[in-house]
Amino acid sequence: QVQLVESGGGLVQAGESLRLSCVAYSFYSLALMGWYRQNPGKQRELVAKITYAGNTTYADSVKGRFTASRLDAKNMVSLQMSMSSLKPEDTAVYYCMAQDISDSTYWGQGTQVTVSS
Repeated sequence: QVQLVESGGGLVQAGESLRLSCVAYSFYSLALMGWYRQNPGKQRELVAKITYAGNTTYADSVKGRFTASRLDAKNMVSLQMSMSSLKPEDTAVYYCMAQDISDSTYWGQGTQVTVSS
């Protein structure tokens, strides 16, 4: 079982920056962690994902603006995402995701990011 605790959402103006954090508590290694986002009536979409080895993939819409990183410790992983030059279209509920070595996927409770124009 993996527990995810997110923090860092909020309301900002376009062009400003925000940082999201997620702490994952797990007895097992987490092969993959990432951030997804979702708006009402729309599918949840990938924002960024990062493997245990540190290989990172970003959605085209956030490349060059968002940076994800992870720090692995005993029974815990810290996932961060720095978001800069935020746009109104970045507004969404952001979810932290973790996938363990058996490919089971876990989700955080979500944190709201609102970017005003």
